[in-house]
Amino acid sequence: MAQKMTDEEWRAFVSDGTRTGKLSTVRADGSPHIAPIWFLLDGDDLVFNTGKDTVKGRNLLRDGRIALCVDDDQPPFHFVVLQGRARISEDLGELRHWAGRIGARYMGEKRAEEFGARNGVPGELLVRVTVDKVLAQKSVAD
Repeated sequence: MAQKMTDEEWRAFVSDGTRTGKLSTVRADGSPHIAPIWFLLDGDDLVFNTGKDTVKGRNLLRDGRIALCVDDDQPPFHFVVLQGRARISEDLGELRHWAGRIGARYMGEKRAEEFGARNGVPGELLVRVTVDKVLAQKSVAD
């Protein structure tokens, strides 16, 4: 039977290894758009970057509501869904810093600077989401 994760458990789960998140944003017609993202937790904030002209970038600039699902697709199955509202920054210093940190998580420290330089440029957005709601379940199949 599924069990609710504690605050400490869900934070550790979403931060473990290179799990990607499935980000849901709201299209102009109200329908959902879902895309995989790389991300980090920074205190109570979810942090990621995206292109200003991508579907998710345009959606976030218009309507900052998001939901992010992170899951383990192996038995006994665990998942976390985070919800909140995005705040957008185009500050290149901040963007480059966080793009490098995110790159380090997913590609390793040796490539962090490369990803910071690649993604910390004009036309990219730094997205911070204060998590307002958490649904976190472990051992769904037990």
